[in-house]
Amino acid sequence: MYRTGIMTLSDKGSQGQREDKSGPLIQTMLESLGNYDVVKTTILPDDVDTIKESLITWVDADNLDLILTTGGTGFSQRDWTPEATAAVCDRMAPGIPEAMRYYSLQITPKAMLSRATAGIRKRTLIINLPGSPKAVKENLEAILPALDHGLEMLLSSGSADCGEPIK
Repeated sequence: MYRTGIMTLSDKGSQGQREDKSGPLIQTMLESLGNYDVVKTTILPDDVDTIKESLITWVDADNLDLILTTGGTGFSQRDWTPEATAAVCDRMAPGIPEAMRYYSLQITPKAMLSRATAGIRKRTLIINLPGSPKAVKENLEAILPALDHGLEMLLSSGSADCGEPIK
């Protein structure tokens, strides 16, 4: 089981002015697969320092294997999720957001406007997803087939042979 956190980033959502539909959708999709245990969820404002601090805590103190963020990946003045993610990561995983954008471009040209990123901090994979439930579903459909393999490699003690996981 992969210990997973879902972080919704929305000023209005964090103030109770908008219902979070994307976070619960992510949780439902992951839990239906049977190997993801969602142990942390939160809704935070679109504040770069708050996002960075929360990501660091979830990795360094809570030892999550996977963090999925939703929201803050567009062009608005308050969309800083990719920058916060990149700032806390040791290594980037550019293929993940590239695959999400490619998959979504088959559905809508607006997919090119996503600034989502993905990276690794220590032994935790952090992936930014868009904020809308429709886009969340599409993006997860794009990456879920390969996500287990990536997490196995990240958590293994050896190279790409995916040996015994270490914690």
